[in-house]
Amino acid sequence: MRTDNPESLIECRDMVRDFARTEIAPHVREWDEKAYFPKDTVRRMGGLGLLGILIPEAYGGAGLTYAHYAAILEELGAVEGGLALTVAAHNSLCTNHIFVYGSEEVRKAWVPRLASGEILGAWGLTEAEAGSDAGGTKTTAVRNDKGWVLNGSKNFITHASVGGVVVAMARTKPGSDHHGISAFLVPLDTPGVSVGKHEDKVGMRVSDTASLVFEDCQLGANALLGNEGDGFIQAMEILDGGRISIAALSVGIARGALDAALAYAKERRQFGKPIAAFQGLRFMLADMATDVAAARLLTERSAEDKDAGRKTTLISSQAKLYASEAAVRVAEKAVQILGGYGYCKDYPVEKFWRDAKLCTIGEGTSEIQRLVIAREVLGG
Repeated sequence: MRTDNPESLIECRDMVRDFARTEIAPHVREWDEKAYFPKDTVRRMGGLGLLGILIPEAYGGAGLTYAHYAAILEELGAVEGGLALTVAAHNSLCTNHIFVYGSEEVRKAWVPRLASGEILGAWGLTEAEAGSDAGGTKTTAVRNDKGWVLNGSKNFITHASVGGVVVAMARTKPGSDHHGISAFLVPLDTPGVSVGKHEDKVGMRVSDTASLVFEDCQLGANALLGNEGDGFIQAMEILDGGRISIAALSVGIARGALDAALAYAKERRQFGKPIAAFQGLRFMLADMATDVAAARLLTERSAEDKDAGRKTTLISSQAKLYASEAAVRVAEKAVQILGGYGYCKDYPVEKFWRDAKLCTIGEGTSEIQRLVIAREVLGG
């Protein structure tokens, strides 16, 4: 598929929309209630190129752009936010980190497997005492004659129990600031790696989330990604792109909630007419549609800048902040429009509502986004 013309974007969007509606939509409620991770569906997504979206064809990827990526995540998010999050975390965080900062040897060994969906990737930054303060990382990596020995734990890790490899941040210079943090590629079958608590989440229940524990994990010298001490800087750069993915996911959730509310408002009758005829409700729908449109424009702009090679720290944080909070607003209004039915699982809006909230937390809370935005607009 050519990526240098609008038709390729339309083709890509249509393909993913059809897949989401036929292969995912019929199972959404069952998967959500069981917190079930659909491995077979994810494997089929890999066959469609959705697990190597940004990776060049030479490494087994689809070789698409961030514009395609945003469109794909919107379509998935409009149907099942948890699977959209799976695609986002796998592509933006783990696979992209290895591709950008790994040696050529490491790239050839791992990226094609990740891009094809043979294995899923995880990314480990968050810890019990290192959430918004990522510089508070306590996990350590100590050099020895075989490479590095890893000890510590990571929390809220997507694909912790279903993945094949994790990029984990660890402190290589005890007592130092964030410049003492390095990034390591850790196969999840390495002796000493174990899966800890599985999180019983309010939303995004299809997405696999658990903690990881590292106990005297012996890694080779080539496990270090990039230069020692650059892990924190790498993570911040990776998150610039990752926030575009969460913004796109948020747009999808908001659009899904809006579509459900529109359909219901046209069919539901009260006082002898469809409730869509009442001005108060029409104003709610107008606000919802405007939120979706504005969030999409910010997200598309951030994707455009990323594709052009421009710095996206400001625009990706703005897109993530606005889109995630817009998704919560739109989903909540959708619940209100459906009334009692909106609070029941027979209708999809309550799930959009639950899923949307995570978007204001993951990959940097709304508060962190505001700090980033303020720093960028103030010039430091």
